Amino acid sequence: MEQLPSKPQILQWLSDNPTLTSKRDIARAFGIKGSALRIELKRMLKELEDEGALTKKKRSYRDSSALPPVSVLQVLAPDADGDLFAKAMEWNEEAEPPRILLVTKASDPALGEGDRILARLEPVGGKDHAYEARLIRKIGANPLKILGIFRAESEGGRIIPVDKKNDKEWRVLRDGTMEARDGELVEAEQAGPRRLGLPQARITARLGDPSGPRAISLIAIHQHGIPDQFPDKVIAEADAAEPAPMAKREDLRALPLVTIDPVDARDRDDAVLAQPDTDKSNPGGFVIWVAIADVAHYVRPGSALDREAKKRGNSSYFPDRVVPMLPDILSGDLCSLHEHVDRACLAVRMVIDAQGRKISHRFTRGMMRSVASLNYAQVQGAVDGNPDAVTEPLLEDVLRPLYAAYAALTLARAERQPLDLDLPERKIVLSEEGAVLSVDFYERFDAHKVIEEFMILANVAAAEELIRLKQPLLFRVHEEPSPEKLEALREVAEASGFVLAKGQVLKTAHLNRLLSQAQNTEFDELMNITTLRSMTQAYYNPQNFGHFGLALRNYAHFTSPIRRYSDLIVHRALIAGHRWGDDGLTPQDVEELEDTAKAISDTERRSMLAERDTTDRYLAAYLSDRVGATFEGRVSGVQRFGLFVKLEESGADGLIPIRSVGREFFHFDADTQTLMGADTGLTIGIGQRVKVRLTEAVPVTGGLILELLEIEDRALPAGNSPKRGRSGGRMAGKASHKGRAIKRKVERRRK
Repeated sequence: MEQLPSKPQILQWLSDNPTLTSKRDIARAFGIKGSALRIELKRMLKELEDEGALTKKKRSYRDSSALPPVSVLQVLAPDADGDLFAKAMEWNEEAEPPRILLVTKASDPALGEGDRILARLEPVGGKDHAYEARLIRKIGANPLKILGIFRAESEGGRIIPVDKKNDKEWRVLRDGTMEARDGELVEAEQAGPRRLGLPQARITARLGDPSGPRAISLIAIHQHGIPDQFPDKVIAEADAAEPAPMAKREDLRALPLVTIDPVDARDRDDAVLAQPDTDKSNPGGFVIWVAIADVAHYVRPGSALDREAKKRGNSSYFPDRVVPMLPDILSGDLCSLHEHVDRACLAVRMVIDAQGRKISHRFTRGMMRSVASLNYAQVQGAVDGNPDAVTEPLLEDVLRPLYAAYAALTLARAERQPLDLDLPERKIVLSEEGAVLSVDFYERFDAHKVIEEFMILANVAAAEELIRLKQPLLFRVHEEPSPEKLEALREVAEASGFVLAKGQVLKTAHLNRLLSQAQNTEFDELMNITTLRSMTQAYYNPQNFGHFGLALRNYAHFTSPIRRYSDLIVHRALIAGHRWGDDGLTPQDVEELEDTAKAISDTERRSMLAERDTTDRYLAAYLSDRVGATFEGRVSGVQRFGLFVKLEESGADGLIPIRSVGREFFHFDADTQTLMGADTGLTIGIGQRVKVRLTEAVPVTGGLILELLEIEDRALPAGNSPKRGRSGGRMAGKASHKGRAIKRKVERRRK
């Protein structure tokens, strides 16, 4: 061919030849020869890519609106007919991904929701699905197992899922029960087509009594697919680890570093020290040391330990147990900065001025020896005038300088104006048997704030150092809220009598002013919760988009490598950048950085969900013997199906179904997040005080069902409508017509 093909011709050829997709294949197909024409072809392909018509991966091109003939898919939940569908793991288009039907054979392994598979795709262009997929091989384990209560029957049994969002039951044949007892907590996987109208499963693990207190966190661990058993090879590598040698390390053992942690801490990542700066050019300034466990020495790139740590992403914390990222011999011993023992570390020496601004920093790979392992209450007590035998000798030379340096850092913080949320953290207090004794709130001391400010300063220094060294790294990114979330926050604020400025670039200072307006009012907690909900989820990224919440341009996680894989990556980047050893960031680490960021952002969210679900279940267990009791609370969410209420006494969240709101029909307004009664005009919105009765508490799901008794200290008006109920058959049309009439009535009231 003497001339180049047109863009439509290229797209048509790629559609007809999906397995031949490189630039060389395209050139050969159209007879393109000579460097000039090849350069022009490259330009055309780049234009098609920029226009979104083509997708390029490595050196291959394909039509961006089509899926490759062999793709990695994720299996979705069965539909109402029991058919399995899947979605493409890679889909970057704005449109919804195409629907893919899985066509399975009897010889195929069982597939369940969440499984990753390699499949051959055939476009069919049907109304219900665009592709049919045939399994090549299963490449990923199902991260969301079926976890539920087994109910024995003559021909096997049923599994009732514990997930309160999943009310679908599963059928278990007799040969798939593992002899589970009726009422036992079990884990299962999908086993075949529907039988008697239910999807089929087989039990893979028996987990014991679901009402036992020790089963509560276990349910969340299994439900969210958190690995809680270390493979033998990982344990073998950890057991073979030996203390790091002193060679090629700076000797920091003369520094009086201390660790300050919760009283029940098992791993100690960080040690701190602050001293007045003796440099006369920096009057009132401080030298701050932050030393962090050198996990990179023990967890080498590509090792079994490294693969498992990356798979877990982070440690997960529950009221009765910890699922650690690293085996205990490392997390609780060799890496942990225990007092009076030599420990390998990465440390940073930072100099701040009297206003808390960082003047300089210097990183080193060293050997330290903590002079004391302290806890927050112990340190606060000492500074407040009640030292014990451990803290008294440290008070003047070690502890008070920490607080003095913190006072300087608060000046810089006030100037920076990071988001200042005040949300007490709930503490589930358990008996030795694991039963809930009480629900308290963690006491927060200035000692907590000292450590937080020191860690933030060190994290900023790490990000800045790696930028200076031109080293790839993972930034901790927190983007500003979306306009939609901000508008929702503004409406809640206005409904509560507060003002959030409009029409200007949002800064954390604006949100702090809103929170200050609400401080010490009845809306204090509501505005803190609503502001938190308006925030985006923080995540990891090789690209730097800043940290909105902390009001920082450069931020990375450096201070907790025992419990966060992100910090281990940052340590390796520092080691590589300073050429401190052969255990730094490898070319493969760098190549996989984007995938690693996505993976550990996902595992972080997984842990957060599991921890939240566990707290909900413990609270439901705690309240289960108080069904029928009345509680005070506030409306924390409004949906078409009902109201979410946060109980004041325990901080537990419960649902008032719409049928229990009152004897009238309510219209939901999504814009204002309110319900309005058709007869009385009663308007219910976020933040209103309510009195409720607890009607149901289900520990196995964490669900609390409430009945509304009073709102803003007033009994509910009766209304004229009959009690809500289901309508069906010929009545459905009448109900629908009546519903439309009620909506018009409500809208007239709103006007």
